[in-house]
Amino acid sequence: MSGETVFDAAIAGGGIVGAACAMACAQRGLRVALVERDAFGSGATAAGMGHIVVMDDTEAQFALTRHSQQLWHSLAATLPATAEYEQRGTLWVAADREEMEAAEKKYHWFSQRSVPCSLLTAAELARIEPNLAGGLAGALLVAEDAVVYPPTVALELARRAQQIGAQIFLGRSIRKLGSGSILLDNGVEIGADQLILALGADSVELCPDLPIRKRKGHLVITDRHPGFVQHQLVELGYLKSAHSTSADSVAFNVQPRQTGQILIGSSRQFGVENTATDQHILSAMLARAEQYLPGIRGLSAIRVWTGFRAATPDKLPLIGPDPRDPTLLLATGHEGLGITTSLATAELVADHLTHRDSVIAPAPYLPARYARAQKSGGESRHEEDYAMDWSHAGADHGIQ
Repeated sequence: MSGETVFDAAIAGGGIVGAACAMACAQRGLRVALVERDAFGSGATAAGMGHIVVMDDTEAQFALTRHSQQLWHSLAATLPATAEYEQRGTLWVAADREEMEAAEKKYHWFSQRSVPCSLLTAAELARIEPNLAGGLAGALLVAEDAVVYPPTVALELARRAQQIGAQIFLGRSIRKLGSGSILLDNGVEIGADQLILALGADSVELCPDLPIRKRKGHLVITDRHPGFVQHQLVELGYLKSAHSTSADSVAFNVQPRQTGQILIGSSRQFGVENTATDQHILSAMLARAEQYLPGIRGLSAIRVWTGFRAATPDKLPLIGPDPRDPTLLLATGHEGLGITTSLATAELVADHLTHRDSVIAPAPYLPARYARAQKSGGESRHEEDYAMDWSHAGADHGIQ
């Protein structure tokens, strides 16, 4: 190709965010190209827990997660059984009275915003999750939270996009992206009015100055033990580990799978970009899980893996136009909420491209919030550049 524009939107990345963007844009009648170097739903999509959770750390985070969760509820009825979508609910477990007070605050916050939830006493918690440790103070149950198997959904969304006209470029890496063009590793050039960067933590490979850092995580899955737990179980202290922008951390986060297997998380590490299992982190994560679920030590782990979250300083994703390139839209930086927020992200992207008003305000997620004008060489021109201030990133903006 000579660079001639043939698509309205060309999407880099076939994880769940990119596949959702492809489907949403194709449904709006746009000419869509979707590029994925591996398999659809690989990368961070395959490495994640698949927890569809409403979060309440900020109004912007709540708006994005809650709206996307409702989109998931609508989509669920049309998904194949292999997507393993189940509305399990999340139990935010309180270890002591202080954490129970935090659960109560969370309950009032959600209730004011019409999120179905309920507070459980210690006895009620023990009755519905008998394998939890004794002595816990209680929990908050958020009933509409769900679990899903993300790789299957990403593949399904990409398939639907293709069925309504999207062109797929599978098994092709991207050498260069920008100025209305994607250059593939085989020399093919894809021209588009708008490019959509949806490569998660790998977005920095094509745009190195994005305000994104990789945050490594570990997960473990057991063999089959149906009924061992019934809900997504998360400690209230989990939010403390998610808030940290520098320190390594682990927290209790366990999910029952439809197969009867138990998925065990979670850990967070900055500054580690290898995929190898860190035995120290893994041991700490499993020890934390045993504190809450003593019987888990008797289960057999059949697989351990790692993945990378795409973290921004303020814990909100980058969704919208890149202020330095009028042809580039960003759909990245979702940290641990990419599965949850994929559908709302795609809607915001499609709304922008088709000039529609969005159900939720797009402003909090716009990449321009990191841009700053700089004068250079005494000239009266401005260069848009990205500010990256991780030391004052706002530790009170934690997410999953």
